[in-house]
Amino acid sequence: MADPIRLLVVDDEPDLELLITQGFRRAIRAGEMEFVFASNGAEALKMVEEDDSIDVVLTDINMPVMDGLTFLLKLSEVETVLKAVVVSAYGDLTNIRTAMNRGAFDFVMKPIDFEDLDTTVRKTIDLVRSLRQAAEVEQKFESIKQELEIAKHIQESIVPAEFPAFPNRGEFDLFGSMVPAREVGGDFYDFFLIDDNRLGLVIADVADKGVPAALFMAVSRTLMRATALMDVPPGPCLTQVNDLLSRENNNAMFVTLFYAVLDLTTGEVTYSDGGHNPPGILRGDGTAELLDKQGGVAVGWLQGAEYSQTTFRLERGDTLFLYTDGVTEAKNPSHDLFGEPRLLASLGEADRDSAQSVVDRVIADVHAHAAGEPQSDDITILATRYLGS
Repeated sequence: MADPIRLLVVDDEPDLELLITQGFRRAIRAGEMEFVFASNGAEALKMVEEDDSIDVVLTDINMPVMDGLTFLLKLSEVETVLKAVVVSAYGDLTNIRTAMNRGAFDFVMKPIDFEDLDTTVRKTIDLVRSLRQAAEVEQKFESIKQELEIAKHIQESIVPAEFPAFPNRGEFDLFGSMVPAREVGGDFYDFFLIDDNRLGLVIADVADKGVPAALFMAVSRTLMRATALMDVPPGPCLTQVNDLLSRENNNAMFVTLFYAVLDLTTGEVTYSDGGHNPPGILRGDGTAELLDKQGGVAVGWLQGAEYSQTTFRLERGDTLFLYTDGVTEAKNPSHDLFGEPRLLASLGEADRDSAQSVVDRVIADVHAHAAGEPQSDDITILATRYLGS
């Protein structure tokens, strides 16, 4: 069983503790949530400094000793990944905006709607725990000396490898593969159901090698998945992940990234491109094409960059083909690249009965082209065949 969510409620109203414990009594009895209480910002700040197990702070704005806005300002100076949710009266929008500028993650209005508060708390805790996981990954591997061996293990184990991934879903068929190069890189792919009708698809390539790339890859995947699962659309999702990755990015690392959401009921694909290779589409009639590039800088490179999104439609039997540059930049002994024309030809000649057959055909053609030339980069592919609802 997962550790309970620990919430600190900061408010000077004496009846709020009873109201909160009553409103969340089921979650408390089930061991899902634990609450602690403070009557002002000064008391709350001391508790946060002494208790690093607190996940979420619910704070009022108007309080004695230290008000909520001052508390948020002080909280930003504490080394912690917990997030604050402001609880305030309707109409206090000026203070709420100030609170958000001072680091509050979200807000709810009084009188408290407990269903809305429960949703907000769970959304907040998902982000907090993802940030903690990313921080733990980074801290854990900073001291590792066996750089390439450990990095290769991270790279190979972090991507989903069990297929069929969703055996009970008949609307799509997907398959991913990563063929590591001799030197460890930072490729990854990921996929996840956002809800019953939408499938998230990610492919990415960190612009570095070794343990730094593997760490950046792990953090990137964690943040990407956590943000996407909060139902953030592709463009804003990449914008948020970019801001998180570029903050205090002293090593100037970045990742090219493509994120798409497939509507399983209509075949509509909404996507955002962070400097990645243009995906391919293998149509049901055997024709293949590459999507036009939509711009967007690599993720983590430029803080404050904004990412757009666009849409296209897959028909039944079409396959969306995502890949990294290890495919198109594979060289033969004459140093000729595999390139996009060969990729399109390979897709057009692939068996279209399954996503795996498409992936296997392209990998086989890349290896045939290389003709024994050492692989210089990871070859990573994620193919999704749309079968309709």
